[in-house]
Amino acid sequence: MAALVPELAVTDWARSRAFYVDLLGFAARYDRPEEGFSYLDLNGAELMIDQLGLGRDFDQGFAHPFGRGVNLSIKVEDAAALAATLLAAGHALHLPLEDRWYGVGDQQTGNRQFIIADPDGYLLRFVTDLGRRSPPR
Repeated sequence: MAALVPELAVTDWARSRAFYVDLLGFAARYDRPEEGFSYLDLNGAELMIDQLGLGRDFDQGFAHPFGRGVNLSIKVEDAAALAATLLAAGHALHLPLEDRWYGVGDQQTGNRQFIIADPDGYLLRFVTDLGRRSPPR
C-alpha cells in the first residue's frame, strides 16, 4: 500500500468502477461489491472508491460535485493519448490538454496535462513529465 491512498465516496460504485477501470485504465486490486468498494491502482497511483450508503461510510451530507477544491495528480506515460481516448468516448475535459512549465528553484519542470471530472465531480489531473529546463530568457 502506498503511503497516501485517497478514498473517494461515490454515489454509484458500478458506474465509478467502470469509469476508472474500463476508461482510465486503473486495475482493480480487489473489490467488495456488496459494500460498493474497490481498491484501484494505475502504475502505482492508488485510490479507493466507496459507495455511500453501503457498508461503513462517512456520509456527512455530501453535495455534488464532490471533492471541491481538490484535484488528484496522476502520472501517466502518455497524457495526450489518454485525453484523446476520453474525448473519443464523449467525455469533456475540465482543463484541456496543455504543456505547462513550473518554476522549481532555478529550473523549470514541465508537464503535459489535462483535468477531467469523474462521475461524482472529483477532479483528476493526468500528467506526463516533460523533463526540466532552464527558464527562457
